[in-house]
Amino acid sequence: MMSIIHTIESLNIWIGRAFGWCILILTFSVAYEVFVRYVLNAPTVWAFDMMVQMYGALFLMAGAYALAQDTHVRADVVYRLLPVPWQARIDFVLYFIFFFPGMVALVWYGAEIASDSWRYKEVSWNSPARIQIYFFKTLIPAAGAMLIIQGFSECLRCVVAMKTGVWPERMEDAKETEDILRQQAALTTPE
Repeated sequence: MMSIIHTIESLNIWIGRAFGWCILILTFSVAYEVFVRYVLNAPTVWAFDMMVQMYGALFLMAGAYALAQDTHVRADVVYRLLPVPWQARIDFVLYFIFFFPGMVALVWYGAEIASDSWRYKEVSWNSPARIQIYFFKTLIPAAGAMLIIQGFSECLRCVVAMKTGVWPERMEDAKETEDILRQQAALTTPE
């Protein structure tokens, strides 16, 4: 079961890293637009739409990555006080009541939106550049599908935790700076 969980997590970590490059493209685009607009007084017609699409692509496709890394925000004031098997039971039930129906709706309606967009060869009406946006709208059902796959992995993780009483280790990709500094301080602090 852990091999299935780690395979799914690996896929979503890879996708998250790949779409993470959108930040670099977005940063250079904004810097370029600021330079040409305010220094050369020659703003572009395409930069705004491209920035919106990069930002949207990043957040759509990073959802499954965040779920794989357990970085989504949760209100766990009472939850964290419960034993692990009960936490796993609660998570398991809530995935089926809230998560999966929402993600199925995202895939279903996102596919309709993307399909219509491809049929009309939809372009942005926000700027004179009229850039194509049907490629971007295809990411809506793709993101929902990746979240469903990661949700399945999370349910398997819940089954393991219910049986063993311990949450399985996650594949670690990135650490918070605060955690790294805390670990370094613990290593350098004399007892």
